[in-house]
Amino acid sequence: MFVHSVRAARWQTTLFVTLLALCAVTNCLSGTGERAVDESKQDEMTDDYIHMRTSSHNVTNSSALIYGYVSSAVSVIFFGSNFVPVKKFDTGDGMFFQWILCAAIWMVSLIVNIILQCPRFWPLAMLGGFIWATGNITVVPILKTIGLGLGVLIWGSFNLLMGWASSRFGWFGIDPEEVANPTLNYVGAGLSLLSALIFFAVKSDVKSPMRSSETVPLLLDVRINSDDHCSVDESWVDKLSPRKKRIIGVLLSAVAGILYGSSFIPVLYIKNHAKRKDSEYAGASQFDLDYVFAQFCGIFLTSSVYFLIYCAAMKNKPKVYPKAILPAVVSGVLWAVANCCWFLANNYLSAVVSFPIITAGPGLIAAMWGVLVFKEVKGIRNYLILILAFCIVLAGALTTAFSKL
Repeated sequence: MFVHSVRAARWQTTLFVTLLALCAVTNCLSGTGERAVDESKQDEMTDDYIHMRTSSHNVTNSSALIYGYVSSAVSVIFFGSNFVPVKKFDTGDGMFFQWILCAAIWMVSLIVNIILQCPRFWPLAMLGGFIWATGNITVVPILKTIGLGLGVLIWGSFNLLMGWASSRFGWFGIDPEEVANPTLNYVGAGLSLLSALIFFAVKSDVKSPMRSSETVPLLLDVRINSDDHCSVDESWVDKLSPRKKRIIGVLLSAVAGILYGSSFIPVLYIKNHAKRKDSEYAGASQFDLDYVFAQFCGIFLTSSVYFLIYCAAMKNKPKVYPKAILPAVVSGVLWAVANCCWFLANNYLSAVVSFPIITAGPGLIAAMWGVLVFKEVKGIRNYLILILAFCIVLAGALTTAFSKL
């Protein structure tokens, strides 16, 4: 099984990096003129030139629409599948796993940054990485308590709500996003909230991975540590009752969704203020992918800080699971490609269209994995509730997207 996973991971990683390179090269070819502007000239840009930069990547033809929807489709599939590689492997408390995952994310962003010829680095974009990485430390407990399908569906709903509200009402200093039909927009947001409440009624059956000698955390092994009193402890999640697991899993999913939905705010703030001559961000790029490296640097830095704090709290005896390393890398590459495609979709379709699609779509993919492969949800009642909730999510996402048209 492990050999099969290694082989699968090899071709998956190659495919994902290739797709990432294709997306970046496509964007690079379409945006070379924009990024060729000299830094010294950016401070002297007129309103007309800024408008030209702003509109250079907007949806103006069928090609741009195709780029946008293809990027959205790739993002949806990869976001819905990025935690599948780790489902069959013991990750302990998840701290080591999230650190490896974030390292893989940063490596992908480095490739993107080189392809894009190293656009200007804006430190504020790192704040989005901090916000996302903070939400990401809840992922492993969520997978262990309520499972992949239900977890992604719940945090996707809150992700959509947070992203919608912040852009619609202009929270945190960003410009409010106007829509052609406010009524449809509010109905869509309300449906998303309703779906999140319905998901709470779904009961999941999550099985813990089987332990073997290869899943024992290395740094707790007496052959490596001299402390004879070391023992392998189960994750705190494994000690919870089924009811407590469900409550904690749902609450953590809600928190993760709110944080995920806030992670784009710093980039939107920079882009909005780039159009103002008196702003320190005047002349900043309007091309979303230019901010990927800065945001992903924030992700890896924050993840590393959390892991060091964890090591200190564990008295320098963290739980390190060797079999979780390769799945974590694959998960990180999947997520990084998905997020890069999300940046591209924002650029070609606008955030108000791409956000509902990309936050709601992964729930369907994850639910299919959870129901068909991992058997996390069982029983006709739970199936019916899940189908109803997903239909409401889909209706909410489409209604929100159509409100812009």
